[in-house]
Amino acid sequence: MTHRISRRTATALGLTAVAGMGLAACVPGEGAASSGGEGEWSTSALTIDWATYNPLSLVVREQRLIEDALGDTVAVTWVQSAGSNKANEFLRSGSADIASTAGSAALLARANGSPIKIIDIYSQPEWSALVVTADSDITGPADLAGRSVAATPGTDPYFFLVQTLAEADLGIDDVELQPLQHADGYSALEGGSVEAWSGLDPIMAAGEVSSGAQLVYRNVDFNTYGVLNATEDFLENHADVTQVVVDAYEQARSWALENLEETAQLLADAAGIDLAVATTVITERSNLEVSGVPGEDQLAVLEAISPMLAGSGDVKGGAEALEKARGTLLHDAFALAAVEKQ
Repeated sequence: MTHRISRRTATALGLTAVAGMGLAACVPGEGAASSGGEGEWSTSALTIDWATYNPLSLVVREQRLIEDALGDTVAVTWVQSAGSNKANEFLRSGSADIASTAGSAALLARANGSPIKIIDIYSQPEWSALVVTADSDITGPADLAGRSVAATPGTDPYFFLVQTLAEADLGIDDVELQPLQHADGYSALEGGSVEAWSGLDPIMAAGEVSSGAQLVYRNVDFNTYGVLNATEDFLENHADVTQVVVDAYEQARSWALENLEETAQLLADAAGIDLAVATTVITERSNLEVSGVPGEDQLAVLEAISPMLAGSGDVKGGAEALEKARGTLLHDAFALAAVEKQ
């Protein structure tokens, strides 16, 4: 039994003023050496993530867009993020300068003190759903009470689960949460050690094909945007290199939209899944034709989920910390500059 609810129309009232806060702290070129010439970059090293939940990162990495733009004087290191929580760990620990998460995870991280900002939007996905096995008696959110459910804390699937439970007047304490990384959550579902999994594509889509896994509850409104984040320190001191990264993402977006089959093949290769599964993820569950400029649309979604986040206990400062984080989370200057070049 599959449920699907159309996307809500979230109000943008008052968001323009919020979006403007914290965006003028640094702009492309500030605090950086002039870019473009060999030996003139503001840093000699860049560490950036790639992730199977971020199709554009696969294009950027495969086509060496960043490496070609920076030349031999900047060493580019790629690290894989297995989930938004891991990407946030990379940023918080300094193991990555720029990394990709869901919008909800970026908000959670900043509200809890991580000095990151969203600098680009890479997709508007429907990448989470409630997943059960083919023979499960779970047909919707109400059936989760008292059941063991796997989800990865700090990621969109976890927040999807919290919102899904609320649809049945349940809370996270009404289930036996198994805090597993995404791939481990699916393995636990397949192996029978959990009864449901709040899933993430492309693992979720692969499970539908390989084992007949069912998506028993879907709600596109519960999925937040895919966002690219950077630390404030990196933005302030290496704006020139940040601009190169965002430019590369916008180049990758243009290429991906014109080459959906090739983009699906990159995902299939990176995730080790069938091309047909990857094609479903790219063409049916990943809206890449979304503006890369972070703004009111993202703030509207984050405002809508903030009461849920505040009530979940995942944010130390509660509603006040979330409001402050929303007001300072977006930095649109790099994406605006990149879009103008396309």
